[in-house]
Amino acid sequence: MPGLEDLYREIILDHYRTPRNRGELEPPAIKADGHNPLCGDEITVYLDLDTSAGTGDDAVIRDIKIGGQGCSISQSSASMMSQAMLGKSVGDVNARIRRFKTMMGIEGLDEIESDADIDLGDLEALQGVVKFPVRIKCAVLSWNTLAQALTQAE
Repeated sequence: MPGLEDLYREIILDHYRTPRNRGELEPPAIKADGHNPLCGDEITVYLDLDTSAGTGDDAVIRDIKIGGQGCSISQSSASMMSQAMLGKSVGDVNARIRRFKTMMGIEGLDEIESDADIDLGDLEALQGVVKFPVRIKCAVLSWNTLAQALTQAE
């Protein structure tokens, strides 16, 4: 019977081999590009926000698409992130970004107490990346790019 580490490895490989939400959204969708110059990973995040429920933190991600190229960690993280953020409010997405970065051990990030209760689901498969500090930037690239896109939406 495979162990938890094997299961996590399979989740990551599945998202790398069969990425979810690949593609582009046409304007007026928000577009943000992220690049890791150390390894060459590139991520593009496209967002379509539904503001019918409100603006700011109340807006909801109606659609999200991911583009780019890179290592299995960066691409699978982007795929898993896109699935987890679809249909979430901007406030919830920002809390999940903080929670993910805290899980990745990003120093200097103060987790808000309520963020600790957020279940990241399959994204927790990426927690093993913290054993390899040089790969943390690969896992976080799409999250930073998503945060950049949300900032553009303000």
